[in-house]
Amino acid sequence: MELYAGLDLHSRNTYIGIMDNAFNRVFKKRVPNHLELILQTLDPFRDQIKGFVVESTYNWYWLVDGLMDAGYSSAHLANPSAIKQYEGLKHSDDQHDAFFLAQLLILGILPQGYIYPKKGRPVRDLARKRMFLVQHKTAHILSLQSLIARCCAMKVRANDMRHLTVKELEEWLKEEYLVLSAQANLDSINFLKQKVKQLEKAIIQKVKLNKEFKYLLTVPGIGNILAMTIMLEVGDIKRFPKVGNFTSYCRCVPSRRLSDGKSKGHGNRKNGNRYLSWAFTEAVHLGRRYNERFRRYYNRKVAQANTSLATKALGNKLARICYYIMRDQVPFREELFCH
Repeated sequence: MELYAGLDLHSRNTYIGIMDNAFNRVFKKRVPNHLELILQTLDPFRDQIKGFVVESTYNWYWLVDGLMDAGYSSAHLANPSAIKQYEGLKHSDDQHDAFFLAQLLILGILPQGYIYPKKGRPVRDLARKRMFLVQHKTAHILSLQSLIARCCAMKVRANDMRHLTVKELEEWLKEEYLVLSAQANLDSINFLKQKVKQLEKAIIQKVKLNKEFKYLLTVPGIGNILAMTIMLEVGDIKRFPKVGNFTSYCRCVPSRRLSDGKSKGHGNRKNGNRYLSWAFTEAVHLGRRYNERFRRYYNRKVAQANTSLATKALGNKLARICYYIMRDQVPFREELFCH
């Protein structure tokens, strides 16, 4: 008898529901989030389980990796944003959710998330940590700029912040507590800048030998940071069967809902990868500086609509270019802009 397991994962426990391919419920149990306990619970059904599905929550790494390492090879990650349960249900709970996941798997209609390979995941997450630190550094820069502007009517550029000293802050602000506040910002900026450089060095050392990284660097506007972000977030480019799937994942396509030519609102704007969305937006602003063709295309779209649409349109073009570069393992060519 073939069995299928649905695991409704929470922060402290996992509800396990197992059913056969005739949708008969064979087993159900709530288990604390300890891998050994979950493996012990599933062990009596090991030889019969043909597939298991875990809902993609923030803490799925340990569970999916642990089950796969233990020999449960047919792993599936459910995409919660694409799953819509029947709205007429009287009630729903963890038991229903676990069996519902198993049902979708049996029927072959489970909307799945990508299980990023375990080996490459730490480097990708380190790149995300780098971005997190950069955002905090920017917040401290803006806070310090605001403090100086309020108290001294001075505008200090972000690039000049790196040369600021405590002595200058004391001369400008004078008041002891304002100086302490400004110094806290300055110390944080210098510390975060150091950490960001450290992470960048480690990541680039790891990815610089990859062909995809080298080829992405040939695209105008894409440097080390954007190339490593795109490469690490994409993972295996073959998981996108068509270029349209890739641009959608990068949030470079419209999310409008139309009926009879009229707008009926927007779709799920947050569906996709926010890191790739950021990378291609940055690539647009840099690319139009260094490539005349990019600049003409952007200016033409601005004339037709506005800067937001122009940014999205050029971002879509760059995403398509990067798709073909990574898929075909080739450097940038001007002809790719026409795809």
